[in-house]
Amino acid sequence: MNEEQKNSETKTARKKLPRPALIVSAEMLAEYSIFLEHLLVGLADESIPTTLVCPANCSLGSIVPTSVQVIKHPAFDLPFLKGQNRKRLVEQLGNFKPTVLHCLCQSEAPLARQLAWQLNLPYLLMVNSLQKRFGKLFISTSRCAKIIVPAETIAANVAKLYPAFTDRIEQINAGTFTSETSRCFNQPNWLASMVTTHPLNNENDFAKLFAAIKHLAIDGYEFMLVMTGGGRAEKQVWRMMTALGISQIVTIVPGLEMLRPVLAAGDIFVQPQPNNSFNPLLLEAMGVGAAVAACKGGVDDLIIEDKTAFVFDPTDEFSIYSALQKLFDRRELAQQIAATAQQHLRENYTVSNMISFTIKAYYDAQNWFKNKGRS
Repeated sequence: MNEEQKNSETKTARKKLPRPALIVSAEMLAEYSIFLEHLLVGLADESIPTTLVCPANCSLGSIVPTSVQVIKHPAFDLPFLKGQNRKRLVEQLGNFKPTVLHCLCQSEAPLARQLAWQLNLPYLLMVNSLQKRFGKLFISTSRCAKIIVPAETIAANVAKLYPAFTDRIEQINAGTFTSETSRCFNQPNWLASMVTTHPLNNENDFAKLFAAIKHLAIDGYEFMLVMTGGGRAEKQVWRMMTALGISQIVTIVPGLEMLRPVLAAGDIFVQPQPNNSFNPLLLEAMGVGAAVAACKGGVDDLIIEDKTAFVFDPTDEFSIYSALQKLFDRRELAQQIAATAQQHLRENYTVSNMISFTIKAYYDAQNWFKNKGRS
């Protein structure tokens, strides 16, 4: 009888597992692919049945485990088929039988809200960036169980703009796998290298950094700077580099699916401008043990001055120069900063905690909707 009872309890537990449907945009896939991979793999490891709703023209690469069902939407990219596309999506999700929707980017908030009504489900809305008052999100008070944020600065911003949802805001830190060793200057005979991943959308974002780079080169420092990604101002950035005479020490590589190995090749990670969104690549750079030089003024929870990063003024060439010079001249201090940042991540930004808190949020959403969400 005991064995039969255990088997019965096991079957019941399996039936009660949440079945989340994750909704992502093309921008989410491009900018948060590492985070998404960690989330999907973690849910798969916990045997959580999961489906992913994503744009039809996106390349998923290797970030989606085979156990995760993928639904492409819209199936037919034609304006006059909008109704048919939505109907097809609802039918596919209905076949999966989700118990909760998890919208991973605010741009898809209207879709998540409508699907929640059509499928009679609660949903979680993840907000990754600071919101502006004139561009408010449309959030259902009776369907949105939680607003998930990855940083305290975003939580405060959301609470200010959406006071009715203050008690539903939950911070779940993004998780990463922190290396056992630090990458920072661990090969003394190698050429020092820096990496930055800031979008190339405005050449002015790099003017002060490039001026500081030129100054360092003139002063005899030997290094290279790798810039990843692209943007509408890439040609202007190239022209600026050529005009300053630094094109031999600065190189631009296109966006890569496997960015962590690129980050791991850098001794220093540079964030040249404040970021109004949570920067998952800053998290990964700290995780691999690069020393960080960054500026504050946006979502900068990871940037703790003289503890996890050296901080500079992005509008001041000399401030940037001084921060980078300190990293080059005081390499033991740079290694200490990198190691302290890694320890900070081990304590606060683990993948295991991210998965545990996310699954708990699914259960909480289901219970909330069952008990209160229909009122």
